[in-house]
Amino acid sequence: MKVGFIGLGVMGFPMAGHLQSSSHDLVVFNRSEQRSIQWTQFFEGKSLKKLEDIAEFSDVIILCIGKDDDVRNVIGGKQGLINKLKAGTIIVDHTTTSSDLPIEMNNLLNPLGIQFIDAPISGGQVGAESGQLSIMAGGDKKAFAQIEKVINAYAKFTKYMGSSGSGQLTKMVNQICIAGLIQALAEGINFSEHVGLNSKDVLEVISKGAAQSWQMENRWESMLEDKYDHGFAVDLMKKDLEIVINKANDSDINIEITKLINNFYADIQNIGGGRWDTSSLLKRLQQITK
Repeated sequence: MKVGFIGLGVMGFPMAGHLQSSSHDLVVFNRSEQRSIQWTQFFEGKSLKKLEDIAEFSDVIILCIGKDDDVRNVIGGKQGLINKLKAGTIIVDHTTTSSDLPIEMNNLLNPLGIQFIDAPISGGQVGAESGQLSIMAGGDKKAFAQIEKVINAYAKFTKYMGSSGSGQLTKMVNQICIAGLIQALAEGINFSEHVGLNSKDVLEVISKGAAQSWQMENRWESMLEDKYDHGFAVDLMKKDLEIVINKANDSDINIEITKLINNFYADIQNIGGGRWDTSSLLKRLQQITK
């Protein structure tokens, strides 16, 4: 397949690299051309300068960008993909967005013979770099079957979740669970430090039992070292949790703990930590208790 990849950020850069190593004919696009140049030099690949050129080239187009309006602009903007898209093209969107956006995009694209798959990802920067992401997809089931082998280039697990928007709803569940896990881990470490335990020993023990989680396995050491210049940024988690909260409010769903943690992330942003890793919830606790 001819594949176009749009968005070479922290996640997209290595994901497109895995595709470049696969059997697919790949071109990339990034809003900042310098980032495209960096990618083509690092992976010895090819970039195009216009979205319309990506549309003309591609059988499958993969997006990994920022938010709802970014997706709308890339697809339906004045210089967007829609101007040159071919019937039969499948668009795969890895952006974390509202669950309404995929429905909106399919309403726009389906009359043109184009399918839009909402396929948010989980696994963070480490998962993107190692090609071990988990992908949850919504949309047309036949279209998903056609692109599954393509996205397997950077995924360890993919699953079709249902109709359009189901992937994004699943990602909301993912972010609810992650937020709670990180806050619990932060409180546990903070408690350990205050009662005088050797927190490294504590984490070594409890990570082998029922308290174990990905966050614990991959973040406890950097948390103890007060290092947060890596991983999934607070700004991005805050954006994701706002999407979750809006959906919960619209559907009258109780997510009171998630709302509380979202406020904690606002505290971190207010002290200049918007680009810190989400595990910086510990740093917030430490500053409060000083």
